[in-house]
Amino acid sequence: MAYAAVEVTWAVTGTTVPWKEHSAYAPGVQLFLAALALLAGGACLASTRPLARPGRAGVAAALGVALPVFVVGMAGLPIHFVTLATLSGIESATGLAQVLLNTAGAALLLLVGLSCHRRLRGDCPRCGRPHDGPADGPLAHPAASRASRRTRVAVCVLVAGLAPWAGVKTVWTLGGNALGVAGEDWQRLTSAGASGPAKATASMGVDVTVLAAMAGLFLLLALLSAWGQVFPRWTPVLAGRRVPRLLPLVPAWLTGVPLTLYGAFLVVMAPLTAVGVLPEIPPSPPFTTGSGVIWMAEFGGLAFAGLGTALVVAARSYAARTRPVCAGALPRVPR
Repeated sequence: MAYAAVEVTWAVTGTTVPWKEHSAYAPGVQLFLAALALLAGGACLASTRPLARPGRAGVAAALGVALPVFVVGMAGLPIHFVTLATLSGIESATGLAQVLLNTAGAALLLLVGLSCHRRLRGDCPRCGRPHDGPADGPLAHPAASRASRRTRVAVCVLVAGLAPWAGVKTVWTLGGNALGVAGEDWQRLTSAGASGPAKATASMGVDVTVLAAMAGLFLLLALLSAWGQVFPRWTPVLAGRRVPRLLPLVPAWLTGVPLTLYGAFLVVMAPLTAVGVLPEIPPSPPFTTGSGVIWMAEFGGLAFAGLGTALVVAARSYAARTRPVCAGALPRVPR
């Protein structure tokens, strides 16, 4: 209802809500999103009650339509995240609010859909295990463990997609030339629109987006390692305490899914543009050739899709290894 109220208010008042550069949501689209939000809210309420087969199908259809729409609407989250993390300012407050609303809607609908699916299977809607008794009792948490070898290898392969993109960015920041772009031109343009932190890191030969990728790698290590479940000794005050499960999972899911979608789009778009299926991208400073733009788009796609998919894979492993169960679901040990 809150989502629908915001969308209707924006549509009625004619508020500009950008969804990409130089493009904004039309009022009709905003009203459609409001109606879809109300439909999804009704489905969420209905999912908590016993339903016949037609009712269950209706709930599944409503969630199945609304969830992909909200997931697509949160695609700009990584861009806003990098902008905020580098203290570069907010390009559009309404655009950021729209992305956050879509993100919240997608997350909540996903949880409702998962709970509904478990309930239909006869399992506990909270822990996913079949057991007697209420679903609001105490929880039992598993011991800390690291991800399986297969998961770690898969994450390492995916993260390797960062190498071309980070390498080119580093060459430019250090003053070298790559892909037809002169390092001096790159530094001049990035410094012109950079704020304090971005300008400071560039002066040290480090691109701020590479630093953001390094933060993603740190999150990956936490998801794959046992110390991501219990605060290690080098964390003051919290050492030895259990890490709240959602602390690494929320940023991993919210960053990983949009990065994967955006990166996959670039990976497909670049070769299609190179062979002429899609219109040629005219070079803009500091790029001097269309081929340089295409290669950088491909490198960016490999980096974003690789890091995003790695976060999703690691988060899936972390969620499975840390999932608590209701105490009633544990086998009783005879005395």
